Amino acid sequence: MSEHRPPRRLALVVLVLVAAAGCLGLGYWQWMRFEEAGGNYQNLGYAFQWPAFAFFCVYAYRRFVKLEAEEAEAEATGAPRPSESTEPTEIPADLLPTRPRTVAEALAEEADDPEARQTQEYNEYLAQLARRSDRSTQ
Repeated sequence: MSEHRPPRRLALVVLVLVAAAGCLGLGYWQWMRFEEAGGNYQNLGYAFQWPAFAFFCVYAYRRFVKLEAEEAEAEATGAPRPSESTEPTEIPADLLPTRPRTVAEALAEEADDPEARQTQEYNEYLAQLARRSDRSTQ
């Protein structure tokens, strides 16, 4: 297993430790600010938030190591990774907004719909009547 570990592992461990220690330090600093005379509940919220960030740094590193090990094992055995889905992912049809239609698409779609065609014919008839009434008033 150690032959698959890249040489950057030590640098990542140091980065995670520095980031987690920094987050815990900032959490302690916010706690001290909360206990001061000018402290408020915003400082208390940050005092609880920074340790959560520290936890996330450690969690993300552990997840990265696990996925890296899965990938190395998959390459060695030729099997798919356990975290990899074998089925294609499909986007639900109603997730994305509809694409604006061009005039040609709208006309082609309306030509297939008898109700839309009837509405279009009625609108054309009303437009003709309006043009006739405009001519008669001149």
